Amino acid sequence: QVQLVESGGGSVQAGGSLRLSCETSGIIFFTIHDMGWYRQASGKQRELVATIGRGSSTKYADSVKGRFTIARDNAKATVSLQMNSLKPEDTGVYYCNHMRSGAWGQGTQVTVSS
Repeated sequence: QVQLVESGGGSVQAGGSLRLSCETSGIIFFTIHDMGWYRQASGKQRELVATIGRGSSTKYADSVKGRFTIARDNAKATVSLQMNSLKPEDTGVYYCNHMRSGAWGQGTQVTVSS
């Protein structure tokens, strides 16, 4: 059973930084699996933030390009999201996703104040 646990959320002022982590378990051969970060703002649909595939190929939503960096540590089976130059519109609950199984973590709240 795939389990994902996010951490690292918090409250920061605009222009600040946060680093989110996603610890995984139950994923066989983690290195070959696509992983993603999504976010959901209050009253809005969940949206893709970034994905990382085997070989560490990455994709980003246009709104976060140049500010966020997704990375993976295959030895530890973890995925991180480094968020810099945060904006109030980045506020929301951030979720880690294992794309093959569709598993989600419980989410971690990120709040950016102006």
